[in-house]
Amino acid sequence: MAIYQRALCWVRRDLRLRDHTALAAATRQAREVIVVFVFDTNILRQLEDKDDRRVTFIHHSLKEMQARLAKKGSSLLVCHGDPVLDIPRLAQELKAEAVFTNRDYDPYARKRDRIIEQKLKIWDVAFHSYMDQVVFEYPDIVTRQGEPFKMFTPYKNAWLGTLRPEHVAEEKPNLKRLAPVKAFKEWIDPWDLESIGFKENNLWVQPGEEGGRAAWRKFQKHIHRYHKDRDFPSLKHGTSGLSVHLRFGTISIRDLVRFAMRREDEGSRAWLSELIWREFYQTILDRFSYVVRGAFRSEFDRIQWPGKEVHFKKWCRGETGYPLVDASMRHFARTGWMHNRLRMVVASFLVKDLLVDWRQGEAWFARKLLDFELASNNGGWQWCASTGCDAQPWFRIFNPVTQSKNFDPEGRFIRENLPELAGFSNTHIHWPHEAPESEKEKAGCHLGKDYPHPIVDHAVQREKALQLFQDVAQTAVTQTENS
Repeated sequence: MAIYQRALCWVRRDLRLRDHTALAAATRQAREVIVVFVFDTNILRQLEDKDDRRVTFIHHSLKEMQARLAKKGSSLLVCHGDPVLDIPRLAQELKAEAVFTNRDYDPYARKRDRIIEQKLKIWDVAFHSYMDQVVFEYPDIVTRQGEPFKMFTPYKNAWLGTLRPEHVAEEKPNLKRLAPVKAFKEWIDPWDLESIGFKENNLWVQPGEEGGRAAWRKFQKHIHRYHKDRDFPSLKHGTSGLSVHLRFGTISIRDLVRFAMRREDEGSRAWLSELIWREFYQTILDRFSYVVRGAFRSEFDRIQWPGKEVHFKKWCRGETGYPLVDASMRHFARTGWMHNRLRMVVASFLVKDLLVDWRQGEAWFARKLLDFELASNNGGWQWCASTGCDAQPWFRIFNPVTQSKNFDPEGRFIRENLPELAGFSNTHIHWPHEAPESEKEKAGCHLGKDYPHPIVDHAVQREKALQLFQDVAQTAVTQTENS
C-alpha cells in the first residue's frame, strides 16, 4: 500500500531504470514518482576540461533514460545547480512527501546528503536512502572485533562467506507508478550540454543502460578466460569494459554478481574478486576518509619526493622514452580509459622511476578517467605507491621493459598507440634504444626526434626509490621502538 501521494526519486550514480533500489522502493511506497537528476554545479565547477568525457557520458545516458520514461508517459526532470537548494525546492514546489535516493560514499556526497535530509525534515518531507552501488557496505563486512578490514584477502573471504542470493536479488521498479508528464511539465527546462557550460567529446564506449547491457552480454562470452586474458591490453575482450557503467550505475552490480555466483569457472571467480576489490576500496574510503588527503600508512607522508615537474609533464604526454608507458598514456589521452595492468605499470613508473608524488598521478587520473571513481582511483594509486592498505611492498618495483615483454609480447598495443615504433621487430619494440642501427634505419624511426630518448635510467632510479622508502620505513621502526 502506498504511503505517499507523490515522491521524488533522485538519481545520481544510478542512471538506469532496471534493477534500481531507490526507484523500486519509491514506486512501492508512493502513488506517483518523479525521477530527478541534478547537474551538480559544486562538482562541475571543479572540472578543468569543458569537454570532460564524463559529462558527455552522463548527458547521453540521461537522454536514453528520458526516452524510456517518455514511453511510459513520464519524463526526466533535470536541474542545473546546487542539490542542497534544488532538491528541497523541488520537493516543496511539486508537493512531494518524500525523496528516495541511493547512497553515495564519497565524502562530499555524504555531507551533501546530510544537509539535504535536515532541510527536508524542516518541511516534513521524508528522506530515504538505500544501498545500491555495492552489495555490502560497512558494517555488513567487519572483523570479529567489529572493525573494518584493512587487508583484502580476509575481507574477500568474509564477503564471500556472507553472500546469499537475497543480497543480490533484483530490485524491480513499478514503472506504472511514474508520474505523468503533465503533472510537472512546467518545471521541465532544456538541459543540453551547452546550457550547462560543456561541450561534446568522443566516447570509446556506448553510454547509457543499453550500452551497459550490450557490453555485459559481450563480456559474458569471454568471462571464462578472464583469469588468462586480463593482463594483456591488446586483447579486445580480455576485460569487461564495464568500469564506467558501474561508475555511473548504467548497470546494476547485483546483476553482475548474480551471474558470477552461478558459475564455477576460474575466469568468473577471478572477475568476481575484482568486483570485491571495488567494494573493499569503497569501505576504506568510507571508514578512513583521510586517504583523500594523504597516505593510508601515514608514515609515508614523510617522503620528500624529488621528482621533476618536467618529467611529470612528459609522463602525462607519453614522452618518457619507455614504449609501454608512453603507449599507455597516449591511449589514455585519446580515450579516457586505461587497462588495469597498464594503470599499475604507469603508476609504478611515475612513483618509483620518476620519483613523483603519487598524488600528482592520482589527480591526473581523476581529471582524465572516464570511469573515475574516487575510492578505486585512490586505492589503486596507493597500492602502486606502497602507501595504502594491503599495498604492494615498497621494495617491489615494476621494470617497465619487462612488463612490456611479458604482457605485450608481440608489441601489438605499442604499435597501435606508437605508430612511429611500428617498424621495429618484436624483440626491440619494447626497448628500441638498443636496436641495431640497421633496424632503426629500416624502421624509419630517428630516436631522439621521432621518438624520445629515455628520460631516466630505470636501474638508477630504482635504487633511489628503494633508498627513499627504506629511510622512511627505518625511521618509523625507530620511533616505534622508542615510544
